[in-house]
Formats: sequence, structure tokens, C-alpha cells
Amino acid sequence: MIMNKKYLVGVFNDEHTLIDAFEKALEKGVVIEEVYTPYPIHEILHGMKNKTNITTAAFFFGLFGVTAIIGGMYYAAVIDWPLHFGGKPFNTFPSFIVVSIVATILTITLLTLFTFSVRSKIFPGKKADIIDIRATDDKFIILLDQDKMGIKKPEITQLFELHGASEVYEKDAITN
Repeated sequence: MIMNKKYLVGVFNDEHTLIDAFEKALEKGVVIEEVYTPYPIHEILHGMKNKTNITTAAFFFGLFGVTAIIGGMYYAAVIDWPLHFGGKPFNTFPSFIVVSIVATILTITLLTLFTFSVRSKIFPGKKADIIDIRATDDKFIILLDQDKMGIKKPEITQLFELHGASEVYEKDAITN
């Protein structure tokens, strides 16, 4: 379903004013939709409290990968096509180790990338939802959904301007 959302965008020139405004907004009970920065800022990452289970998923992808790879190599070398020459035992497990490690890393990488892409709704040909083009250059952006802000618009505008926002403006965005 396509929806038209109204956002309030606070633009900051440097990291310190952004962190200050971010912390003050959280203290006032403002619900922050997203923060866009040119580089990661640890205070923002901890303050947003968005937790992920991607590491747990990667562990289980690795478990699946190593089981499937060793099982497949065992099946091919011992059950389906055993080679009898020179007294070689059927299960030559040490020769599987290097291939198993590399193939497991490949499996984890590909499945984690796929999981991340599905969860983030990123796919080839998708039009990017760019709130403010300057966020990837040199500006720091705090994005608030006007329906879920928690306090009134004049209060948050004043709060942002008091704590160093270079501009605060409204933006309409169409979301899927």
C-alpha cells in the first residue's frame, strides 16, 4: 500500500550539535524515525536502540553451510564415487577441511547478504528513498515522522534550532 507520510527534517552541520540535539530530543520523549550521517556515530547507534539478530542468523547459516558442505563432500567421495587406489581410506576427512572453511565463509556471506537485503527491502531496480541529498555529503539529518513525534512541531523545531540545527523543514515522502 502506497502512503504519503509527512516528515520533519532537522539538518545539522556537525556531529557534536547533532548528538546534543539527539540526546535532548530523546530526553523530551521524541520518537526519532531515523538519523542519517555521512559516517557512523556510536552515540546515535546506541541511542536509536535498534537491535539486530543478523549475527545469530549468520551463525546458523554457518552451521547449515558446514553441515551441507561436509555432507556433500562425504557423499561424493565415500558413497557415490569411492576411489580405490593406493590403500586410501574411503573417508579422507582432512582433505575436506580447507574447502569446508572457504565454502562455509562463502555460504555465510551470501545468505547474510540475502537476509539483510530482504529485511531492508533492497532489491535491484528499487528507487531510493532519499530524504535529503546532503546527508551523504557533509550534513547530519534527524528525521521525525510527524504522526509519531511525541511532542508538538513548534517545540521540536525550537529544540533543534536551540541545539544547533542549521535548518528544520517539512518533507512529504511516498512510501510503500
